[in-house]
Amino acid sequence: MTSSASRATRSSPTPRLSRRKRRRSRKKLPAFRDIVRRIDSITNTQKITKAMQVVAATRLRRAQAAVQATRPYADKMIEVLQTVGERATEYKHPFLVRREGGRAVMILVTTDKGLCGAINVNNIRAATRYLNQNYSGRQQYVTVGRKGRDFLLRYRRDVIAEVSNLPDRPSPGQVLPAVTVALEEYTKGNTDAVLLCYAKWISTLRQEPTIRVLIPAEIPTREVQREGPQADYIYEPEAEAVLAGLLPRYVETQVFQAVLENKASEYSARMMAMQNATKAAGDLIDALTLYANKVRQTGITTELMEIVSGSQAVSGST
Repeated sequence: MTSSASRATRSSPTPRLSRRKRRRSRKKLPAFRDIVRRIDSITNTQKITKAMQVVAATRLRRAQAAVQATRPYADKMIEVLQTVGERATEYKHPFLVRREGGRAVMILVTTDKGLCGAINVNNIRAATRYLNQNYSGRQQYVTVGRKGRDFLLRYRRDVIAEVSNLPDRPSPGQVLPAVTVALEEYTKGNTDAVLLCYAKWISTLRQEPTIRVLIPAEIPTREVQREGPQADYIYEPEAEAVLAGLLPRYVETQVFQAVLENKASEYSARMMAMQNATKAAGDLIDALTLYANKVRQTGITTELMEIVSGSQAVSGST
């Protein structure tokens, strides 16, 4: 009787239950190690996004300074154009003549690199939509920035000139060759309008895609008429010749100013994107850490249950 009772005790299902729990615990341990490895990977990514955020913030300040440094020149250019335009009212430069037709050249300003939010998508979408709605004829593009060029070539658009790999502080000489191509297309009669699309920098949190009609150009009018005696300028050469020389320079200034504005928008968008990515990585690390603690606690509880079950089995067998 004693031996049969002993065999019955040994054949009790408690040790089998313990083995099932042991197999279950073996599955938990690799999961915990995988979670730890994933936390380490996300932590490394968070360090990268944080560094990119700091770099973008530094470059943003430089881009803002560059935009502010060119504004006095652009404002003075507009003032001179207003003054000369008031004297040469009957002069019709080719850049001032509005043509009837559906052909256009779009100067599309985008970035060379990604990770800067949706400014490239917004610029490309605004440019293509504006052309499709207003110009049914031949559509050509001059791209400033690699992202816009790659997108247009991928969809087989007519890109007649491109400028890419611009530094953080581009010079006019690096941008103007592409503008010259667009002006030549208009001068030769191959197009009826020259347009400009870029991301206008409004604030760190706000950048808007902006479309401007460069040609046919419109001389800015004074918002407030000056009172009192006004200076009577003597032009040498004539006012018409001065206006003919200023109009191409005015168009070039608008494009260069747009490139600088787009640079500031790029760094603003990248700084905010990296800030959001850093925050999202921190939230994910916290969630995974909590989950890892739960997995580890479950493993510890399972091991304790195995020890108790084994102890009960041993005590029952004796």
